[in-house]
Amino acid sequence: MCKGDDTSCPHFELHYKKLKQDLNAERRGFLKSGLFAAGGMATLGAGGISLVTPALAQATTSKLPAQRAYHYLPANAETVHWGYFSKSLKPRIEVNSGDIVTIESLTHHAGDDLERMVEGDEGAESVYLWTKEKKGVDRRGAGPTDPAKYKKGSGEGQGVHIMTGPIYVRDAEPGDILEVRILDCMPRPSGNPKFGGKSYGVNAAANWGFHYNDLLGGTKREVVTIYEVDIAGGKSWAEAMYNFQWVPQTDPFGVTHDTIDYPGVPVDHSLTKRNYDVLKGVRLPIRPHFGTIGLAPKEADVVDTIPPSYTGGNIDNWRIGKGATMYYPVSVDGALLSVGDPHASQGDSELCGTAIECSLTGTFQLILHKKADLTGTPLEELNYPMLETQTDWLVHGFSYANYLEELGPSAQSDIYSKSSVDRALRDAFRKMRHFLMTTKGLTEDEAISLMSIGVDFGITQVVDGNWGVHAVVKKDIFAARTA
Repeated sequence: MCKGDDTSCPHFELHYKKLKQDLNAERRGFLKSGLFAAGGMATLGAGGISLVTPALAQATTSKLPAQRAYHYLPANAETVHWGYFSKSLKPRIEVNSGDIVTIESLTHHAGDDLERMVEGDEGAESVYLWTKEKKGVDRRGAGPTDPAKYKKGSGEGQGVHIMTGPIYVRDAEPGDILEVRILDCMPRPSGNPKFGGKSYGVNAAANWGFHYNDLLGGTKREVVTIYEVDIAGGKSWAEAMYNFQWVPQTDPFGVTHDTIDYPGVPVDHSLTKRNYDVLKGVRLPIRPHFGTIGLAPKEADVVDTIPPSYTGGNIDNWRIGKGATMYYPVSVDGALLSVGDPHASQGDSELCGTAIECSLTGTFQLILHKKADLTGTPLEELNYPMLETQTDWLVHGFSYANYLEELGPSAQSDIYSKSSVDRALRDAFRKMRHFLMTTKGLTEDEAISLMSIGVDFGITQVVDGNWGVHAVVKKDIFAARTA
């Protein structure tokens, strides 16, 4: 259905007018919220403490266009790329620094319950279309696309996330920093009238999970649990509806998948046994967030979305939701931002393989900080994705800070056998030490003492090839510091 974005639609003008009305209402809300201050650059954080210093905010504001633009990027077969980042992808939209973009994102696990998560949703239907004759999105992953070379399907599932974009940020160049403010984050409602007012998500205890080789009795199994989310706001939790054990599924092209090894395989539930007696009385607090937001890296033309790296990607930190701000180093012209892997909730570690994978729509403000303006600011030497919330700063450490560069030509396969929590913790330690010494002026000895008593290190995820550890420091620790 046209949402004001399809000029061939016979009712385009009507739909476009409604879109503009919606965006203008959204804009008024943003103006009232204080997100636009003095030309559109409000600093975040308790007591005005932010990585964006007043001087940097002023320098960045001086380069912003006089008017902000508002964009809507739907998720459909024409606007998504499945399972990979690429510096060669054609941008779906172009924006200026300071613009606001509402972006739809689809979960790559919707095929586990097509009735609830795809049927009646035109965008999702176009992406998940798969018949004997065609797939709505053929390539799924960074692997081969030649039928003579793949066994599972085009892309070989070497990368799984449905990414909406990319978005080209005008004037973005290598060495710049892209600030991504998450202004809103809402579950996508089911398009099936049978499930009105509800949204659904999937947790897969899968073969790539940390638990898989440690199951009691040694019996290997993959179990999928479907969760229901109330989008009306009456409930702030998700509840399990049913689970089922994965059994071999034959896709429309005739390939049988003994395990969950290729994204978007439509599950035939006539073959599964649903268990509705699951997690009774358990309410999972929802904390909607995006598992994968990232820029295109420069090191390779097609890059698997699963391992995170210095340009972001599949970080899987549940704190990257509404109200959070991410900072990403720009690697290629235009930055080429993509958004996907939406989650309704997740715990630190994502231990069994996934979060509650649930389609979301987010609204973002994109702000470009030019390299020439970063000198002397906390962002000057930032070469990894960093998270800022109202109360905290978080650095993200990985087993390999830039695995594409460190592991060489075979990096995209080698990373899956070389990761460890030890390496990720070491990287997080080094990044937090650098952060405290450069942005807070601490000595190394002071930074090390503070890290042991005032910084929380946690396991972000142990399932994404390049394992992650995050370090959290409270802003109010520095509230009395004058320099």
